[in-house]
Amino acid sequence: MAMQQTGSRKRKEPAIEGAAASSSSQGLLAADSEGPLLPKRQKRPASRRSLVHYLKDREWGVRGRVGLTAFEGKLRSYAVQKLPELLRERELALGTLNKVFASQWLNARHVVCGTKCNTLFVADVLSGQITRIPLMRDRVPELARAQPSCGIHAIELNPSKTLLATGGENPNSLAVYQLPTLDPMCLGDHNGHRDWIFAIAWMSDTVAVSGSRDGTLALWKMDPDMFNGSIAWHNNAGLPVYAHISPTDMETIPRSSTTTSNRKVRALAFSGKNQELGAVSLDGYFHLWKARSTLSRLLSIRLPYCRENVCLTYCDELSLYAAGSQSHVSFMDPRQRQQNIRPLCSREGGTGVRSLSFYQHIITVGTGHGSLLFYDTRAQKFLEERASAGQDSFLAPTGRKLRLTCGRGWLNHDDLWVNYFGGVDEFPNALYTHCYNWPEMKLFVAGGPLPSGLHGNYAGLWS
Repeated sequence: MAMQQTGSRKRKEPAIEGAAASSSSQGLLAADSEGPLLPKRQKRPASRRSLVHYLKDREWGVRGRVGLTAFEGKLRSYAVQKLPELLRERELALGTLNKVFASQWLNARHVVCGTKCNTLFVADVLSGQITRIPLMRDRVPELARAQPSCGIHAIELNPSKTLLATGGENPNSLAVYQLPTLDPMCLGDHNGHRDWIFAIAWMSDTVAVSGSRDGTLALWKMDPDMFNGSIAWHNNAGLPVYAHISPTDMETIPRSSTTTSNRKVRALAFSGKNQELGAVSLDGYFHLWKARSTLSRLLSIRLPYCRENVCLTYCDELSLYAAGSQSHVSFMDPRQRQQNIRPLCSREGGTGVRSLSFYQHIITVGTGHGSLLFYDTRAQKFLEERASAGQDSFLAPTGRKLRLTCGRGWLNHDDLWVNYFGGVDEFPNALYTHCYNWPEMKLFVAGGPLPSGLHGNYAGLWS
């Protein structure tokens, strides 16, 4: 793997609420009055034993550990189904940032996010503080600046949560940071994508795949020698230094017989159990690749709903892919000729499915109309609202979908808003990203106004 080292340039960042700009990640995190993103020494997790666990321990005794494990699995499954109706929103202020496209939890209180305005930042969900992360620059930054930026569409952590992959200052390049310090490690800016990166998936701790608007997949391997040390390289000026890498394999999305263009890779999902990579392209196809040292295509199938397929998720337990389109979620099990789960319709006014995630048998759907829906793949129906029929009765289903409606967020009242949208003050926020922190029973949701010309943002912590 060919590598060169370069120093990142220090530049002045525009101020936002609670922002702390810094030329190095170490200094950036030190400026946070609440301390670093992760403690240096992890404390042993406290044992959380409920009355239910105590009674089950007494019922089964020492020999009943297998039964207790099965019971805890049922308890988790019950919690997954009941949690959504208990969640309550607290909006987070993001200043004047434009549309959050990607997010991931770093730890119990910090979420890393990427925006349309090409800002990478960490949000403290407890204090509301926002900390910007400097972006990595290409070896030839002048060429990168000549390209219009689409922002950061993907953020993914490797399985051990020691590396974070996202976009660089040039949206065509793959940037990899070390965790928990967020020091820059390497930048894939040579012989890679010719257009914006829309999706990233880790296949192992050191191998990542990126999907681009140019219709290609790129496989990147991180040299362990680059991150064996816990401290990033720095030059004499104290600026972080990172390697420049090239992909080890490039694959092109096959051309459909019905269309000659629009093969843009929009989303990726990796199956660790089967070592397979799923991809959806904007021409309405789902592609499956065997992931080894290189990528080899296994199949391509036409999706039943082929307009605006922009998100994809995978459930290892069910061996099931789910793709979100303009109004439906389609399910794919590559090992079944006929799908057992019929597509679900979001019925959200054609605003589209914008984000998806699986946890056990429940799939969470973020729509373009500012709402979250929850679908039970076992029962093949949406979770329903519950209401008490009387003072002494249990909560009963109402027959209405359980829908969490997100807050207003922030909208820029600029000339475009006045001239083209008639000064309408309220636009539902498209929920472009959401991520769960299940140990803490928290859900982070973010996005912004759906019309491409409008400038605004939304972020909320549901707990």
